[in-house]
Amino acid sequence: MKILNFALTLILMLTSIVLAGPDKKNTKVETAVKKVLADQTAAWNKCDIEGFMQGYWKSEELSFTSGNKNTRGWQATFDNYKKGYDSCEKMGKLSFSELDITVLSKKSAMVRGRFLLERKSDKPTGLFTLIFRKFKEGWKVVHDHTSV
Repeated sequence: MKILNFALTLILMLTSIVLAGPDKKNTKVETAVKKVLADQTAAWNKCDIEGFMQGYWKSEELSFTSGNKNTRGWQATFDNYKKGYDSCEKMGKLSFSELDITVLSKKSAMVRGRFLLERKSDKPTGLFTLIFRKFKEGWKVVHDHTSV
């Protein structure tokens, strides 16, 4: 009888979880992360690298991996962007697609997706994985792995 009661209780709990629909906490995190990405896109498309960098954790612990190179620190990452994209023409128009957001906890999330830069001479694209963490000042990218 105890096993039957336990089984029924378990079934009721699982049913209530399924019927409850998407986790509102996860939706809140996903919305906040998408907002950071939208703000970054808007800044980039205004040729504003400083604004784009607001989405990154301003710390020496920030990590950025791309092009067979690991960069540590917000300032070094910012300097690399300024060097590689020293004109609005080189920056082009940025868009993100194929976003897959995995909420890891109420203070962390992972985002996988694709970026596209539309420029007059070319259209570079690649994949990325971002790790976000929530801080007092909001959600920030703490790790960026971008493949070109």
